[in-house]
Amino acid sequence: MRILVTGSKGFIGKNLLVRLAELEGFEPLEFSRNNTVQDLKELVLSADAIIHLAGENRPEDVRAFEGVNADLTQRLCEIAQTSSRKPLLIFASSIQADLDNPYGRSKRAGELAVEALSNTNPAIIYRLPNVFGKWCRPNYNSAVATFCHNIARDLPIRIDTPEAPLRLVHVDDVVSEFVSALTRSRQGLEWGKVEPIYETTVGALAEQIQAFRESRHTLVSERVGIGLTRALYATYISYLPPDSFGYGVPKYEDPRGVFVEMLKTPDAGQFSYFTAHPGVTRGGHYHHSKTEKFLVIRGNALFRFRNILTGDRYELFTSGEAPTIVETVPGWSHDITNVGAEEMAVMLWANEIFDRERPDTISSAV
Repeated sequence: MRILVTGSKGFIGKNLLVRLAELEGFEPLEFSRNNTVQDLKELVLSADAIIHLAGENRPEDVRAFEGVNADLTQRLCEIAQTSSRKPLLIFASSIQADLDNPYGRSKRAGELAVEALSNTNPAIIYRLPNVFGKWCRPNYNSAVATFCHNIARDLPIRIDTPEAPLRLVHVDDVVSEFVSALTRSRQGLEWGKVEPIYETTVGALAEQIQAFRESRHTLVSERVGIGLTRALYATYISYLPPDSFGYGVPKYEDPRGVFVEMLKTPDAGQFSYFTAHPGVTRGGHYHHSKTEKFLVIRGNALFRFRNILTGDRYELFTSGEAPTIVETVPGWSHDITNVGAEEMAVMLWANEIFDRERPDTISSAV
């Protein structure tokens, strides 16, 4: 299936072309500012579907709104109407198409051209809100891109109206919807929708992105696993300059070995690792409610447990050669000894962030 992507060098276009290249059955064709109107005709006539992303949203001359958003769309539709392939046209419009300003009027004119085309060709119009994600140009027309770029570099940001509302969609969701639309049979005109749409404010957006930056210092991660926070974090990370890809964390060292905290979470504990020299024993304490998971990743370990009420004992040997999770149990004192000939390295997860005021760690020899 030959897919013509107009605006192929733009933000959404770059993401879309990468996705299409990952999938079988699609042959992308590109149209950008480097191409001519004659190129457009040849490309449209050879396409099975067209994803029309080309547009102006912040030109130096407002007349460019009409020239690209309206006239180019009109020309594309006229060519598509003559094609024997009757290509599907997917048009990326804007929620501003209902507004009485130069940009809104030009996008609405483009929609009218697509509506007329739908008498002969299948067509889908998407009125997109603000799209964000990797590769969006900062300091242009996206608050997300600008905030991510500047905050990642410790540059100032400007917020005039913190309470101003924002409706956002992530570029991955836009691309997924467009690709899905390519494979669905249809005819006539359809008004498409990209979901989920996230609602926030300019001030809340800035606070969240600043929190991402601070998490490198506190080691406490934001809740980056789902929803808007997940998509924003992926976007923020994509704006890091290469010399910021890595960052140091504190290392605590004593004669037994080292202890390093890697990551803390608001409600799912923290991750760390420690080492122990041959013959060294670490631990020798119990917890009332704290729980932990240990994973020896190098060396040989002997875990010992003692029930502080009954005196019952248990021993467990593990090795980096046979990955085994060992859990500590409330009310059981425990320790771990390096019984091998090399330094032992152990990953550790605890279900809560260590609180020096309430450590829930009581010394008690096994």
